[in-house]
Amino acid sequence: MSAQKTSDSTKPLSHYVAHSLDGFFKALNGHAPKDLYGMILEQVEAPLLRATLKYCDGNQSRAASVLGLNRATLRKKLRHHKIKEQPSARA
Repeated sequence: MSAQKTSDSTKPLSHYVAHSLDGFFKALNGHAPKDLYGMILEQVEAPLLRATLKYCDGNQSRAASVLGLNRATLRKKLRHHKIKEQPSARA
């Protein structure tokens, strides 16, 4: 088995999440966080929705499919995060 070098562009997203969490816990300086799970979802979900909508040219049906959500759930999440509907670039 040979050791393979991985470039930053081939590392999985979980690598960057773990790195960020390590820094977060270090910054707490021994204090315990509250509702970490909820906080992580709030911090990650909005950029995920925005990036996916951008990738899908504002097409909510396509974005919902990419995310594995139904369109109504996506729209509810967009409202929750106050993300305005983006007109499709192909309209």
